[in-house]
Amino acid sequence: MMINQAVLCTHLLDEMKDFYVNSLDFPLTAVSTDSFSIKVGESELTFKETSLHTKPFYHFAFNVPANRFMEAKKWATQRVFLNTEENKDEIYFEAFDAHSFYFEDPAHNIVEYISRHSDCPPSNDPFSSKSLLSIGEINLTTPHVRSVGTQLINSGITVRNNRPLNETFNFLGSGSAFFLVGAPKRRWFFSDQDSDVHPLTVKVNHSLAVSLDEKGMLKITQE
Repeated sequence: MMINQAVLCTHLLDEMKDFYVNSLDFPLTAVSTDSFSIKVGESELTFKETSLHTKPFYHFAFNVPANRFMEAKKWATQRVFLNTEENKDEIYFEAFDAHSFYFEDPAHNIVEYISRHSDCPPSNDPFSSKSLLSIGEINLTTPHVRSVGTQLINSGITVRNNRPLNETFNFLGSGSAFFLVGAPKRRWFFSDQDSDVHPLTVKVNHSLAVSLDEKGMLKITQE
């Protein structure tokens, strides 16, 4: 699976733009009075000012070249404070053969940099924000886990390793890109925040628009 674009809501548009463009040095690809977009490798991440009286937050991951994890971590620590879990600021996921570290942006999105050693290509260049390969994960938090998961499966986005749908949390996707489909009130790893339902739209495989509304209902349309 490939995540081409993710469109997320924010209540801190100016602060978020300053953070991603000036602090983290992401290339700005579009800007308007109520949104901005940055380039994340082959993907695009858009933040749109919310019209709802909420403070939306999400979990998403950026793919790091397979051989650049420690360099990416050193680069990040010069710009942000890394989140910790049991006094550790990184983790190795054996099931994915991947290393990750986490931090939060001004809107308290839980940002993960993940290096999938088997699924992400290496790079010969020194690490920078321009080294990131793509958006690798994004959450779809919903009280309707089974129905949302079934809709994705019916659209060709299957549970990782073809496992049966779990009622609380699932990875759906393949390669280096996944939807994290889970129920609200689940604590995000490397965070003190519980998952919550917030609207978003994700374009995948240059063919599907996956949209979640404020009630956690999913709509999938053909692009």
